[in-house]
Amino acid sequence: MMDKIRIAFFDDHPLMLDGLAHTLAAESDFIVVGHGETAVEAIRCAQAEAPDVMLHDIKMPGGGLDIAQSIASTCPSVKLVMLTVSEDPKHVGAALRSGVYGYVLKGISGPELLRIVRIVHDGTAYVSPSITTHLVSILRSKKSHKDDTTDYSDELTVREEQILEFVAQGLMNKEIGQQLHLSEKTVKHYMTIILRKLQVRNRVEAALLAQRRIVIGPH
Repeated sequence: MMDKIRIAFFDDHPLMLDGLAHTLAAESDFIVVGHGETAVEAIRCAQAEAPDVMLHDIKMPGGGLDIAQSIASTCPSVKLVMLTVSEDPKHVGAALRSGVYGYVLKGISGPELLRIVRIVHDGTAYVSPSITTHLVSILRSKKSHKDDTTDYSDELTVREEQILEFVAQGLMNKEIGQQLHLSEKTVKHYMTIILRKLQVRNRVEAALLAQRRIVIGPH
């Protein structure tokens, strides 16, 4: 029998908590191991229950970023997902630097949230596409600032460039493989090489870097 995904969620809005509880309880491959409304509760849950995935807001009592930093340092096995209304680029950047695996905007459908949680649980980082689009528009406004360009430490091969372009479009490894007639395992191998060459930690940072390169252009 496949192990269930152990999940916890924290938000200071009771309606949001109720909605999450209803959505998650209906899935046979999920088990809720904690929920609450404050940073203290979230950190305590992470330390006591070590959930596979934890959802929490960036704006909640005790501070969502403080939650992320504390849990990422003390409970690194817990994959954190920010579920928030904030599209502020500063919040997105700070969250990613704090160690979160996902940054998702509230208002998405229940099935889509479940899909994202499963993706994150499998080890793939995720940022809502609309946020990436917003960040790209900001980068476009800075196009004239040449010091904002990114210097690649290694040149990517044609195949790696193709894969990176699909990553920037939000495609997962399986979907990229279908586009390029490659196995998912092969795409995953390419991603490992791409992350190393770009000197980034995950596919979200790689996607943002790719978008930045497209808008501003390489050196």
